Amino acid sequence: MSISETVQPVKTAETDVPSGRMGDAAYATMRRRILDNVWSAGYQATEADVAHELGMSRTPVREALMKLQGEGLIKVTPRHGMQVLPISPADMEQIYQILTSLESTAAELAAERHLDDAALKPLSDATSAMDAALKNDDLDAWAFADEQFHAHLLTLCGNEYLRGVVLNFWDRAHRARMVTLRMRPKPVNSTQEHIELVAAIRAGDANLAGSVQRAHRKRAGSELLLLLKRLGLSRL
Repeated sequence: MSISETVQPVKTAETDVPSGRMGDAAYATMRRRILDNVWSAGYQATEADVAHELGMSRTPVREALMKLQGEGLIKVTPRHGMQVLPISPADMEQIYQILTSLESTAAELAAERHLDDAALKPLSDATSAMDAALKNDDLDAWAFADEQFHAHLLTLCGNEYLRGVVLNFWDRAHRARMVTLRMRPKPVNSTQEHIELVAAIRAGDANLAGSVQRAHRKRAGSELLLLLKRLGLSRL
């Protein structure tokens, strides 16, 4: 299983679909390509080229470009199209500071809700999938399962505003993680840390859950930043 989706041109006839929905489809497709580094930092394309690649007219593509520029993922230059903006190690350091703080809060909130085993099953299933992926040396499947775990944690915290903020920065971290996925040591620590987090949430121990998640994110962030420094990667 690969976390990167094989994106095909949108098949739906635009005459049958409201413009807003086509814009959403263009946005989702383009954003996925950027985050999975199909369109890596520095990638350039004209509006017409993107429209042709996606099998769409230029109107929904233009709507998507403006939205992606607002998120800081691309720069749009009139008559020259778009360019995917890089993420620097300094950006990543600040992003991981945000993720560490807010995901720790999410873990605390989840523990305070005293969730039962049925509610926690998605976390346990994701952890099991991570373990199985490592045993099969399938790093793409591991990355997918790891992100599923974090996504479920954000849902279980019960705070949609917190979830929305974290997901915005989490997607940017995804770009760096996918670039370095095969450059890092085998991620054997994450599974055990996730098991400890699920146990803390199940026990309703908010302080422990927050502490476990904080240590987990700090370790992962430090490992990533040290790797970027060692490899001399100034932009992703």
